[in-house]
Amino acid sequence: MQRYYPEGKLCTEKACARTLASPELMRQAMEEGTVLESHALMCGASHDLFVDIPHAKGIIPREEGAVGIREGTVRDIALLSRVNKPVCFVVTDIREENGLPLYILSRERVQRRCLDEYISSLRVGDVIPARVTHMEPFGAFVDIGCGIPSLIPIDAISVSRISHPNDRFYNGQNIFAVVKSIDGGRICLSHRELLGTWEQNAERFEVGATVPGVVRSVESYGIFIEIAPNLAGLSELRPGIEQGQSVSVGIKAIRPDRMKVKLTIVDVIQGRAPASAFDYYITSGHIGRWQYNPDCCTKTVVTEFD
Repeated sequence: MQRYYPEGKLCTEKACARTLASPELMRQAMEEGTVLESHALMCGASHDLFVDIPHAKGIIPREEGAVGIREGTVRDIALLSRVNKPVCFVVTDIREENGLPLYILSRERVQRRCLDEYISSLRVGDVIPARVTHMEPFGAFVDIGCGIPSLIPIDAISVSRISHPNDRFYNGQNIFAVVKSIDGGRICLSHRELLGTWEQNAERFEVGATVPGVVRSVESYGIFIEIAPNLAGLSELRPGIEQGQSVSVGIKAIRPDRMKVKLTIVDVIQGRAPASAFDYYITSGHIGRWQYNPDCCTKTVVTEFD
């Protein structure tokens, strides 16, 4: 089975670049139905997408721009938002315009193949690659294959709470996610289960160490500071501390039986902390059940997939 990846991957592959630059290979790609990828240069007044093809012209007609455009279930913003971004396609026809090849392309056909051959086979608990496309206060939208969108709700992004998905992600970021639910073909994802359990995160730290952190919330009884995407601790109150600030903290205690990390603020760094890279503990396969809490802890945090 051909694997369908989020848009952007094929653009980095030499075989795709060679095909785009060769009229002979482009004709062969049309005959074989090969999936190619390039950048959308512009979206015309009729909402056709013009695609970057070396020494030629490539057009994705509006109705071939995405699944649902022809039926009216997807708005044209799905096309407008692709400008200056990678788009996947197959070649459906080759014509001539002003002595140069004119390639008629279809992104919609690739998406339908992706839905039929890949996405329809996904099960709840499957771990898949994804690419962040845009973010809203309630969650992050991602491409799970050939521009097919899915959502990671904000509370499923990490165990450590964030105020907005851009605290954790940036647009265009390649990530992994796990299928959380499938409802009528609509797939919802989760992310936090791939970032490790409490024990896996806590074993990276030791009492007495000073480490970087990010202030996630300021409460009346203390300040919650994230030291890893799936691990936060509580520090004493300190004037002038604001949510989103970078800090350095000393680790005073680690309590697996209560899932507690006690911290003390050593220094405050000006400005908001940028989104950090992830240390994924799971990047493939299938998850049936995920338990965040240690067995010795009475509080349970579990995700059941199967």
